[in-house]
Amino acid sequence: MKRKFEFVYQFKVTLKGVKPAVWRRIQVPDFYTFWDLHVAIQDVFGWLDYHLHEFELMNPESCAITTIGIPSDEELFDREILPGWKQGISNWFSTNNRSALYTYDFGDDWKHVVRLEKILPREEKKKYPFCVDGKRACPPEDCGGVWGYRDFLKVLKNPEHEEYEDLLNWVGGKFDPEYFDPQKVRFMDPVKRRKSAFGE
Repeated sequence: MKRKFEFVYQFKVTLKGVKPAVWRRIQVPDFYTFWDLHVAIQDVFGWLDYHLHEFELMNPESCAITTIGIPSDEELFDREILPGWKQGISNWFSTNNRSALYTYDFGDDWKHVVRLEKILPREEKKKYPFCVDGKRACPPEDCGGVWGYRDFLKVLKNPEHEEYEDLLNWVGGKFDPEYFDPQKVRFMDPVKRRKSAFGE
């Protein structure tokens, strides 16, 4: 059964450390949880959701920085991680609390600035989540983070480089860092993604 909602949250999500900037603008329903938002970010960037993730943002009640993601029995540094599927974005984001840091893949350490731009009335004929706009391709999964991606791009600019053919084959034969088409974004059902990930 589809859930009814009145408002959508428009976010601009920007990958930190990569220039020119890689960013996406998305609109999601107001009932979304942080897990749902995670899935939407994965889909709109083209990440493959192979790794762990977390959001860090200010708790509007305590004003303390809080971590939301996938809790573990082995919490690092005694940090509490709130389960993303139990935290609604509307309880955290507001015009007074606009920003969060989203980290994906703690090895490559991809950090994204998630900024609430607007809270808008739902458009009846539009399907949400919705990708409004964006610029540039997402780096390939497991390419070594910001520094690895810079090296990757340097090699791809030089067909004479000894690693050129191997890297090109690794990314499927072609890679255009400038390419992004918002109309080709396909969003997965976050409930199905969670069942697939956790068997719940």
